[in-house]
Amino acid sequence: MAQSGSRVAGGRMSRLVSGRLPAPSLWLVWLWNGLVAGLEQEATKRRLFPWLAVAFGLGILVFFTGTTGAPILAAPIALAAVLAGASPFLGARPVALACVLVGIAGLLGFAAAAIRVAQVASPILARTTIAPLTGLIEALDEREEGARLIVRVESFGTLGPDLRPTRVRVSYKKAQALKPGDFIAATARLLPPPEAARPGGYDFARDAFFRGIGAVGSLVGRIEVRPAPNPLPVSVRLAAAIDDARNALTRRITDANGGQAGAVAAALVTGKRGLINAETNDVLRAAGIYHVVSISGLHMVLAAGVVFWLVRAGFALFPFAALHWPIKKIAALCAMVGVTAYCVFSGWDIAAERSLIMTLIMLGAILVDRPALSMRNLALAALIALAREPEGLLGPSFQMSFGAVAGLIACASYLGGRFTRDENPGRIGRAVSVMVAAVVGTLATTLVAQIATAPFATYHFQTVQPFGIVGNALTLPLVSLAVMPAAVLGILAYPFALDQPVWWLMGLAVRGMLTISTWIAGFGRATVVIPAFGPGALSLLAMALIILTLPVSRLRWIGLLPGLAGFALAAAPMRYDIYVDREGAGAAIRDRSGRLATLGRPPNFVLEQWLKADGDGRKAGDVTVAEGARCDRLGCAMTLGDGRKVALVTDKRALAEDCARANILVTRRDVPPGCAASLVIDRTFLAAHGATAIRFAPDGPVLATARRPGETVPWRTQPVVSAKPIAETVGDPAKPTEGVSAEPDPPSDEPLERPQ
Repeated sequence: MAQSGSRVAGGRMSRLVSGRLPAPSLWLVWLWNGLVAGLEQEATKRRLFPWLAVAFGLGILVFFTGTTGAPILAAPIALAAVLAGASPFLGARPVALACVLVGIAGLLGFAAAAIRVAQVASPILARTTIAPLTGLIEALDEREEGARLIVRVESFGTLGPDLRPTRVRVSYKKAQALKPGDFIAATARLLPPPEAARPGGYDFARDAFFRGIGAVGSLVGRIEVRPAPNPLPVSVRLAAAIDDARNALTRRITDANGGQAGAVAAALVTGKRGLINAETNDVLRAAGIYHVVSISGLHMVLAAGVVFWLVRAGFALFPFAALHWPIKKIAALCAMVGVTAYCVFSGWDIAAERSLIMTLIMLGAILVDRPALSMRNLALAALIALAREPEGLLGPSFQMSFGAVAGLIACASYLGGRFTRDENPGRIGRAVSVMVAAVVGTLATTLVAQIATAPFATYHFQTVQPFGIVGNALTLPLVSLAVMPAAVLGILAYPFALDQPVWWLMGLAVRGMLTISTWIAGFGRATVVIPAFGPGALSLLAMALIILTLPVSRLRWIGLLPGLAGFALAAAPMRYDIYVDREGAGAAIRDRSGRLATLGRPPNFVLEQWLKADGDGRKAGDVTVAEGARCDRLGCAMTLGDGRKVALVTDKRALAEDCARANILVTRRDVPPGCAASLVIDRTFLAAHGATAIRFAPDGPVLATARRPGETVPWRTQPVVSAKPIAETVGDPAKPTEGVSAEPDPPSDEPLERPQ
């Protein structure tokens, strides 16, 4: 009634002003009437609640991108309380009330981020140090060579509690029998968690901070297992026992299958991906199905679905239970318990935890007789996930997961029930109809999920898999109908030692999945590298996705405006001419061919990050020294096409000469005062600004840095330029040691949520 009244009022207003107002004013009246009608429809359909989750996320985003220090926690909480106190008096003013609620949600998001930072804050190692380490192994990931450990530190050199990291991530190559729960003593080479390899790139230091990891590195020499000096907390012992059980089951699955099929099968069950080699990872990424090997929404939904179906089908076998008991709700409750246990056993990863929250809410909706898949449930899941881990908003996992589900919910009315026809005669006709619906539905949902996640995947990984829809269409039926049911049955059979045949059968399906992936990876341009675009383009594209999916009225088409603007910005990315390593060890410079070439010896991981940001799909080993560069043991020098001279100095004996002749000087050493180079990037500059990129503009070089001047964030150490050691040092800290793994793994292609 209210909506029809609005249309009548709008029609009267249009007739009244049609002869008096100029055409632009008529358009404004028409737009205003459409906006009012759309908002009324949104309120009638109860679609305003999801915008509180958007406001909550905006508050988190403001905290992480706008603050330059430690805000006073009481400020956002007090302001939110004031607004909450005023809200009861705004019942007659719905627009004002909506604005107040949005403001409260934003302030609470800001406060949640501040609280989270205070909760996880722990010391970060200030500089590279080699010293004796003792601590408890909390988690262990086996790899093809050695393993990677998370160690809760008891002592490290002479560092006190205020400087000693709480946890460290270390690797070792020796095949020594270690397990979670062991208390170890060894010599460790540790360094601060590495920051972004380029301005705007993946910041491992931030992720490490929120995991409580204050240093990374490797164990050197012999590792001694000792009794723990103090009784361990129950939570630590339980976590170590669960991780040990995960490793045992991983070995059991790999032994049943062998090779990469066993490694992938184990990852699908336990979440341990260390045994999957780089070649298999590349094949899965090229086929667009890497999300399958990361415990996520797909696994949670399938695991819950298998348990739900088994329990409901079991009760349906007994007529009394089927007629008198709420077997659907009982099955949903059992599925909630089962999927929670699966999440705990698979490692309680951040992506898995968010997927668990979403799955539990949707199963809980069944218990209270509400629609399981709805935008309100998705918004509630987002609020809970962000309240627990606000930092997840900045990562690809949260963005891609919730983006995919939002797209699928928004398109559900167009995808469901459009490919079946009840009038098909006979069993054969019905079977064909079901098969067509399954195939077309899989293709349609895959396409929607890929479109919804494409902005985030391209921004974080700079890659696009054009044949991903083919890979998902061919492999997801295997995963849904064979792999995941076998995983559930295998876990149920594992306590009885009857699981080996199940893992073998699961391995057959995984081999089929790998065969399909290898075939797709062999297509020309199966992986296309896209130049990195900036956060402005991503923000516009994310805004477009939100506006296109949350409303049910015609207001959703407003989302096309930021979408087109975002595409325009993404299509014209900022490409830099020089990249400088955060340590000053090397650089990449655009040569006469228009592609990046090297100066010095930048780390392979860093170089590949630069190449991907430039839209270059080459590996680090394929990049040559810059044409025209003259290099010796003191450094490198070259002249650019416009006559400017660039010098990379590795030995202090070359500083005086290169300061006199170079326009741009890069070195990991301190440059003495009076250097004549117009642009100097030395040790002091890099300590304060991090990785640096240079773009040549008509007015001169334009710099972009990983650190903003004056920025203080809790996951970054303050610049340290003193040569004084901070702990006992063994050997040369600048010299690489055996097994060191300083660079992080690049962020994996995070899971797409695909409700079935």
